[in-house]
Amino acid sequence: MEKIKVGFAICGSFCTFAKALNQMEKIYEMGHEIVPIMSFNASKIDTRFGKAIDFERKIEKICGKKVIKTIEDAEPIGPHDMVDILAVAPCTGNTLGKLCGAITDTPVTMAVKSQLRVHKPVLLALATNDALGASALNIGKAINMKNIFFVPMSQDDPDKKPNSLVADFNLLIPSLENALKNNQIQPVYK
Repeated sequence: MEKIKVGFAICGSFCTFAKALNQMEKIYEMGHEIVPIMSFNASKIDTRFGKAIDFERKIEKICGKKVIKTIEDAEPIGPHDMVDILAVAPCTGNTLGKLCGAITDTPVTMAVKSQLRVHKPVLLALATNDALGASALNIGKAINMKNIFFVPMSQDDPDKKPNSLVADFNLLIPSLENALKNNQIQPVYK
């Protein structure tokens, strides 16, 4: 794949941050430029998985750029041709619901809106405990939206969390490559 500009947006599925950052490093090592974006929650909430500021510093070290953390800084992404593709990894059920409802109240939802308005691809790496519950309708809506693609996903713990789905982060890069060709990698559900 030739050198591309990848927007990499991170939402508050804190348990998947390590997987997301691992893929971010791989994308960077492939020689691609990365524009990092964090949701308000991802950039502010400390959890048992780590401190928000530590994740932000790691992301900035990987990308060599400051993280976009405001709605106004995310707005130019589409019209200023800042990225070729935007990956939301992880994408929470909350963010997915906002995208399907045209709610633009975080840096990530603004980045997606901005990217879609110039008809460029958006790749969602879903991580939500209610994917097969309340968020199922939104997954169906998003699958049918133009320029929205998904990283293949599966149940992460069918016995304890039967409604939960998490993207296979190891398929993020092949999913990016396919989305850039206007292809949804299959199967979506593994």
